[in-house]
Amino acid sequence: MGFYSNHIEPRLVSAACGMKAITRERAKIVPEARGSVLEIGFGSGHNAPFYDPGKISHLYALEPNAGMRKLGAKRVNDLPFPVEWLDLPGEEIPLADESVDTVLVTFSLCTIAGVEKALTGMRRVLKPSGRLVFLEHGAAPDKRVRAWQDRLNGVWGAIGGGCNLNRQPDSLIRNAGFQIDKIEAGYIRGAPKIAGYVSAGVASR
Repeated sequence: MGFYSNHIEPRLVSAACGMKAITRERAKIVPEARGSVLEIGFGSGHNAPFYDPGKISHLYALEPNAGMRKLGAKRVNDLPFPVEWLDLPGEEIPLADESVDTVLVTFSLCTIAGVEKALTGMRRVLKPSGRLVFLEHGAAPDKRVRAWQDRLNGVWGAIGGGCNLNRQPDSLIRNAGFQIDKIEAGYIRGAPKIAGYVSAGVASR
């Protein structure tokens, strides 16, 4: 990884993912996590303040980017439960089958190159009673917005850590074998429409 990927990109992505509009959505969904948790794409730790400490026994923070891990170190140190860094990509989850209660993924399915493989891995490590908790942006239902998403997708990804504007997170989750138990989708207030159509919910194996 070069200078941009290790030093500039993490700060840009962290700033974008720390917008007030996104923070409001994190505050709603992250408390759904419980037990032993695997967070995919921990990034700089924007979800950390919203975990309910009384519900969490252990957190695996999967984040392959060293720059992101450095930014997230303080937030990890402030957590009142054990945290274990996993510095592998989302496609390579180094945990045993049926070993976690919750997989949390927020604004990460857009960036993982092998997203189908990653979701298969998430389902593999979940216990039979486990849940996938997700908060993801993706393809807008409006033709005009979607056209701009498709038009800008390559440039957006080049500067934003491989982020795709036009993936359909709910379809990806279902295609991986999950059953979506609840979902809310819509444009979030305070975010540009091309990146502001967000789906949040909970899925089971």
